[in-house]
Amino acid sequence: MEILFWISIFIVFYAFLGYGILLYVMVRLKRLFRGKIEAGEGQTSFYPDVSLVVPCYNEADIIREKALNCLALDYNPDKLRIFFITDGSTDNFGEVLAEFPAITLLHEDRRAGKTAAENRAMTVVATPFVIFSDANTLLNKDAIKNIVRHFRDPKVGCVSGEKRVYTAESDTASAAGEGIYWKYESFLKKLDSDLYSAVGAAGELVAFRSNLYEVLPEDTILDDFMQSLLIASKGYKIVYEPDAYAMETGSASVDEELKRKVRISAGGWQSMHRLLDKITPFKQPTLFFQYLSHRVLRWTVTPFLLILVFFVNFVLWDSGWVYQAIFVAQILFYTAAMMGYMLENRQIRLKILFVPYYFCVMNYAVIAGLIRFLKGGQKGAWEKAKRKELRT
Repeated sequence: MEILFWISIFIVFYAFLGYGILLYVMVRLKRLFRGKIEAGEGQTSFYPDVSLVVPCYNEADIIREKALNCLALDYNPDKLRIFFITDGSTDNFGEVLAEFPAITLLHEDRRAGKTAAENRAMTVVATPFVIFSDANTLLNKDAIKNIVRHFRDPKVGCVSGEKRVYTAESDTASAAGEGIYWKYESFLKKLDSDLYSAVGAAGELVAFRSNLYEVLPEDTILDDFMQSLLIASKGYKIVYEPDAYAMETGSASVDEELKRKVRISAGGWQSMHRLLDKITPFKQPTLFFQYLSHRVLRWTVTPFLLILVFFVNFVLWDSGWVYQAIFVAQILFYTAAMMGYMLENRQIRLKILFVPYYFCVMNYAVIAGLIRFLKGGQKGAWEKAKRKELRT
């Protein structure tokens, strides 16, 4: 039982912190022997034709701001084509987008979900590179330039921008926890990219070589993750570019964030199932190592190991002070998570109290996502989580 306990502890620690430490060391060693080479460095003169595609669903309240943001991007307008997809929308999107003749509207009354909309958009995209961006995000002015410069390297098949979450002192547990989580995730993604390849891409801002885009099944939940990993499985690299970022607000409440996380977790299980024979240690050992360490462990065993560790630790209480100290630490951690739940919608400056709560919500979502995946309860079209109002 002690062996089981320590193995479980190691896997949990490795999945959430240990991999980041190991990755940092590996990247430092790589730079020591090969020198620091910035991807895309010296490639600012590369300005190819690009399509920017924005999928929307009943987002007329923010679509005008998104349109203005797209048109204000610092990129030659003769080389940038902008498409808004509004499949199934029933709001006044047409009236809003009619103000912007430079934007091409793609609309079908049928609502089949984001993946189906993107598949349809690719039938009209004629540029060598395509960028997808969510409607509820705002891009920095140099986002397009900073993304496409990486494609001068023929080994790069996908470029992921950075997701940034607006944070404020008055944020709820969900928004504060999400902001801290994404800062850590961004750190890991940059290290992954520096070592070999990022493991997936943020749907808020992601670019592909158009000729590598694969038509995905319409029930695909994590289209951005699947598309990027399929490209990586063919031997291309995914570059992470933090200087191209999409800003969005955090979820309006923990309930809304949980709804989003459960969907993502169900999509994670679906993606791992569909990628089972695509990414293997024999085909691409480095990518497999990163994929297993950064994604698979978190999306599969760690939530169950957390439960196992707690109960095994309780049984081992009389085995020494080390076990007692670890059990007390667990009690304190989960107590802090409960405090985060109690303070969920209150203004508080000690955001660190929300980290344990958000951590527990994330791991619960993995279990709930597995159940939903096994039941086939998550469809490609879904009701998006409500977010705080977006402000420029």
